[in-house]
Amino acid sequence: MRIATVISIVGILLLAGCSTEPATKAVGRTNADLEQSIKAKLDSDPPVQAANISVTANAAANEATLSGTVSSEGLRLRAVELAKSSQPNLVVTDKIEVKPQEVARNEYTDDMARAAREKARELGNQIGNSLDDAWLYSKIMARLASDPDTSAVKVNVDVKNKMVTLRGNVDSAKAKTQAERLAKDTDGVTVVRDELTVASGG
Repeated sequence: MRIATVISIVGILLLAGCSTEPATKAVGRTNADLEQSIKAKLDSDPPVQAANISVTANAAANEATLSGTVSSEGLRLRAVELAKSSQPNLVVTDKIEVKPQEVARNEYTDDMARAAREKARELGNQIGNSLDDAWLYSKIMARLASDPDTSAVKVNVDVKNKMVTLRGNVDSAKAKTQAERLAKDTDGVTVVRDELTVASGG
């Protein structure tokens, strides 16, 4: 009786082990399937599709990593949002770099400068008469728009004789410091005057 009981228990345990084995394996989609699903979501948005973001997925863990370079902070956030919407509870690791597309000085035209001056007037900014000033203004504005610390704040930028003045109110000391750094790091700028003020509590 005891031997039979032991054999029965061993048999039950073996059957239980067999029945649980498939549950430990990834059910459904493979890594390639998940990557394809995410890419399809990214490709549904033309600006994100143009960025050609790389996707690496781990279907068993329901995780994905995005990498590549985009021209703005908004585009980066949009890519992450699209990826997350491709699969319920998907964990997305964001390794996307934001680097604004800058036009070389020898490619910067009078038409571009005219458009920059019109935009500057709308925003209450001032640009000097030279093509260099308009080019520097365009580069600085692109950098401010693409940086996570300054993209959400309104910074007034004046450029005259390659000298930059930053004006306005920002909500944190970090945004103020970063705005000044971005302007100073722009090739061609000679002087940066930081007249930004930090809102109380920032």
